[in-house]
Amino acid sequence: MSESSTSNRSENRPSGGASGEQSGGRGEPARRGPGGGPAGSRGRTTIADGVVQKIAGMAARDVVGVHAMGGGMARTFGAVRDRVPGGGQSSSVTRGVKAEVGEVQTALDLEIVIDYGVSISDVARSVRENVVSAVERMTGLEVVEVNIAVSDVRLPDEEDDDEDDQDRPRLQ
Repeated sequence: MSESSTSNRSENRPSGGASGEQSGGRGEPARRGPGGGPAGSRGRTTIADGVVQKIAGMAARDVVGVHAMGGGMARTFGAVRDRVPGGGQSSSVTRGVKAEVGEVQTALDLEIVIDYGVSISDVARSVRENVVSAVERMTGLEVVEVNIAVSDVRLPDEEDDDEDDQDRPRLQ
C-alpha cells in the first residue's frame, strides 16, 4: 500500500468510536451505569487484520467473474495446504487478501484471477463495492481503499485448481 494512504489510516475520531454514542433507542437516553458513562462505551474493541481479511476474501469471492484469489504461487501452495488434514480452510479464505487495520479505518489489497470474457473494470468495481459494504457493515471500520491487482485470467479450457469454488453461489 502506498505511503500516502498509510497516513490517512491514523486519523483520530471522537471518543464515541465509529458509530458515535448511541441512545437507548426510541428516543430513550443512553443507559448509564455506576461508572457514569454509557455501558456501550466502556472498554475498547479491537479487530485483528485476519478478521478483516476473511470478510474481504469472502465478499470478493462472491462476485461473478472472480475465478480465484491470490497469485499463482499462493494458489499452488494454498491448494496443497487445503488437501493436507488440518491445513486450514481459513487460509484459503484469506489467500490474496492483505489488510491493514487501524483503530477506525482499514485499507485492503486484493489479488484476483478473473474469468476470461468478463469486463475487468466491471468486476473490479463490483469487488470493491461488495468488499467495502461487507467490511464496513460487519466491523464498523471505514474502508479507505481497496486496491485490486488482477494477476491472471482463467481461460475456459484450463484445468480448474479450485474444484470447490464451482458450487458456491455468486453475486451478480
